[in-house]
Amino acid sequence: MPSLRTALLQSSGRPGSVPGNLAVLDAAAGRAAAAGAGLLVCPEMFLTGYAIGDDVARLAEPADGESARAVAAIASRHGIAVAYGYPERDGERVYNAAQLVAPDGTRLADYRKTHLFGPFEREHFSAGDRPVVQAELGGLRLGLLICYDVEFPENVRAHALAGTDLLLVPTAQMHPFEFVAESVVPVRAFENQMYVAYVNRTGQEGAFEFVGLSSLAGPDGTTRARAGRGEELVLGEADPALLTASRTANPYLLDRRPRLYTWLG
Repeated sequence: MPSLRTALLQSSGRPGSVPGNLAVLDAAAGRAAAAGAGLLVCPEMFLTGYAIGDDVARLAEPADGESARAVAAIASRHGIAVAYGYPERDGERVYNAAQLVAPDGTRLADYRKTHLFGPFEREHFSAGDRPVVQAELGGLRLGLLICYDVEFPENVRAHALAGTDLLLVPTAQMHPFEFVAESVVPVRAFENQMYVAYVNRTGQEGAFEFVGLSSLAGPDGTTRARAGRGEELVLGEADPALLTASRTANPYLLDRRPRLYTWLG
């Protein structure tokens, strides 16, 4: 089975401008596809910007809304799958969401962030309640989490037990929590024997300083691709052969003793 070349778009785009962010996404999708990537992963809330206050509610759209259709057209035009963060409206509720679109524009998955970080998110979003959302792409099983979600080991282990091969994590990770990108993410990949694509915003946005450091972490605990602190498009390989070899060498899931953990809440 061939590798899935994965492009990580480290960018804060144009906060507050959906048309501006769609233009950035379109250009990045073209560059990624030209480089042989089959998947482009964007940061958390990429479609609108993160620190946009009450504009979160104003710019929120349904999962099949106008902006979703625009992203689907971009994916189809360039022949590349796209995962992106956006505010999803469902009735009176707004969710911090991520959507995965196939290379032909078909919507494959939509995930709502389950663990909201800080007062800003708790003020503007409702929490999702589906811990594992997956889709198939290029022979791999892809899963979705968003930012703070990956810092809870239970979330990633749930994906591992459900067979996720490549976990996509759009994020808005900020100073002074660089250690999450540098240390926690590779450990999550290793202890759960999966790839983790962790894709961050960058630069100052409102009161938040986003630190970049997007990465594709491998099941062997190594960082297969890493961005710096600025705007960048980084490519890495999600290689099924490495996944198989690493799972054979590190059989964490097979060696678990679940009956010993039943007391955990």
